[in-house]
Amino acid sequence: MPQLIFFAAVGVAAYVGYRALLREAERVTQRARRVRREAEAGSMGTLVKDPETGEYRLAKD
Repeated sequence: MPQLIFFAAVGVAAYVGYRALLREAERVTQRARRVRREAEAGSMGTLVKDPETGEYRLAKD
């Protein structure tokens, strides 16, 4: 029975780690796409509108 609990815990940890890896990979991919679009357009950054104030600011990573 302890082996079953151990392998279940390892399985859950692997699943959580895999999901975190996918999230990080998606974040890095989106940043790379944005940097590539900025380079193609020759811009210095991407502006994002602040919904509260209505002002535009540079996008943060």
